[in-house]
Amino acid sequence: MMKPLPVALGVVLMTVAAGMAARAETPVDAGSEKAAAPFPAPAIPGPVQMVRTLHLMQDQIAIGSTEAHLGQRGLLNILDERFMQFEPEIWRNGKNVRAAVSFVLSGGNPGILRKLLELGSSVLTEADRPLVEGALAYVEGREEAAHEALSAIDPHALPPSFGAQLALVQSALLVRKNPAKSDELLDFVRLQAPGTLFEEAALRRQVFVASQTHHIAKFQLLATDYLRRYRHSIYAGNFRQRLASALTRIDFAKESSRFDGFVAMMNELEPEARRDLYLLAARASIEQGFTVSARLLADKAAELSETDKASATRAKLYRAASMIVSPQTIHDAVGTLQDIDRSVLAPSDLALLDSAIGMAGQIRTMPGQIPVQSAEAKPSVTKVSADNKPSSDAATQGLEQLQALSRARDALKRVDQLIKNQASPPQ
Repeated sequence: MMKPLPVALGVVLMTVAAGMAARAETPVDAGSEKAAAPFPAPAIPGPVQMVRTLHLMQDQIAIGSTEAHLGQRGLLNILDERFMQFEPEIWRNGKNVRAAVSFVLSGGNPGILRKLLELGSSVLTEADRPLVEGALAYVEGREEAAHEALSAIDPHALPPSFGAQLALVQSALLVRKNPAKSDELLDFVRLQAPGTLFEEAALRRQVFVASQTHHIAKFQLLATDYLRRYRHSIYAGNFRQRLASALTRIDFAKESSRFDGFVAMMNELEPEARRDLYLLAARASIEQGFTVSARLLADKAAELSETDKASATRAKLYRAASMIVSPQTIHDAVGTLQDIDRSVLAPSDLALLDSAIGMAGQIRTMPGQIPVQSAEAKPSVTKVSADNKPSSDAATQGLEQLQALSRARDALKRVDQLIKNQASPPQ
């Protein structure tokens, strides 16, 4: 089986084609008795062909080609120059105008869109103008102007690839105002452009829309699909970081049935990547105060950390930190925290360790807390009044205990912000 040609070859072919066309235009020496007939010059690729070349390269990025990722910048530089050199007549074709819009939305220089707007009605139709104005506003960060220009355009009425790209932009403009509509547009992108960078981007974004709108079943389904098909994407590392953050919105103490589905999703990853994501999610769950989630995630990370001391230590830290808010487990948790090898922890985890130990000491001395030694030595007794009703002392003790646990969780949430503030450079 022949190996596929390197994607960077598209750059070479385009350059050669342009060079051959230029040589073909050079006049033949009139003094020669027998001038050789010139080779027929291949046409210089037009805007549509150029954008197709760019998208083919970007589709390779979606499946993890580092060569395509490195070559993309060089191709964009070539296309930037070629787009600006086209004669105005070429832009009277609506397909070429849409190619220019697609080029800019794919990372190209927005200067070409400014040029088209300057040429005005001599090249742009009334149907094309909103596309050009909206795309330019979008890449310049003018979201309201972009939404106003693009919202009325139906991506279903456009060619599949361009319609998918426009829908991707529309979904980004709507995600805060109308998450349901944004989610619908991302569904459309995935159906229109399977196997492309557009689908990879749509799937990556849709996972977090589902998380934010608490569609947990869809979140797990989409995340599993992404990890199965695009785990080698150049953007997969960022996806995993955001996935860990999204997972903290799920409190497995309230939705324990979801945990098995989450584990099945994680099994799509290699063991090392799975372990790292469990650790990220466990740490983030502690910061959110989801102590049951943190313990479950830390246990899974520990199972995958037998040969990695640093990861095993982190798993032990997160598990113990999640247990200090429970009177039944605080004693053992403190012992574990005090035995942890500090030399293998990063500064942020050292800060968490110190905070957890200090917090455990405060929890033990809070009003209403039973000293750990006493709680282990004898069972607690509820006082009963003469009319066989629990006394107010017992009710007060229970309320104070719940308040203490709440304060402890709130303090845990502030740990990460404290670390971030200490690590931030002065303004």
